[in-house]
Amino acid sequence: MFDGKVARRKKDRTDNEKLFGIQLDSLCDVVAFGAFPSLLCYCMGVKGSLGMLAIGFYCICGVIRLAYFNVVETNNFFSEEEHEKVYHGLPITSIAVILPVLYLLHFVLPYTFPVLLMVMLFAVGTLFIADFKMKKPSNKVLALIVAVVAIAIIITFVYSRYKLMNGFVL
Repeated sequence: MFDGKVARRKKDRTDNEKLFGIQLDSLCDVVAFGAFPSLLCYCMGVKGSLGMLAIGFYCICGVIRLAYFNVVETNNFFSEEEHEKVYHGLPITSIAVILPVLYLLHFVLPYTFPVLLMVMLFAVGTLFIADFKMKKPSNKVLALIVAVVAIAIIITFVYSRYKLMNGFVL
């Protein structure tokens, strides 16, 4: 979440190091926010032909989104003009918020949860490549997002422990 902020604070980087950082950041993002969530969705029940299509679609859209991001960032790097503080399409990192919050529905709708995951994969993948501008969140909004995800994770942990202590298997 803070990798870009940290990188921009390091002022003594060469142009090649900056461009390398853009590429390396996207490679890490495609693994952490593309491949890994896809694997999690598979493990949570997104299977079968339609499930594999949803996972493949999500991964491909994530790669396309990051490739587009790299092109925009590289063009911005060589441009002298000031740039808008917006995302073009939904950032791939948004899955780090969407998936934990959606997982809370697993406790309420355990049998339809894989279908919800599949719909989410198609929807989020589509938003990755959709042509819309989304304002980049401020630090206050980022802190709120982190708090929401932390609460979702705590609820999941507490509920899981409660079920296990009472003899239920999730």
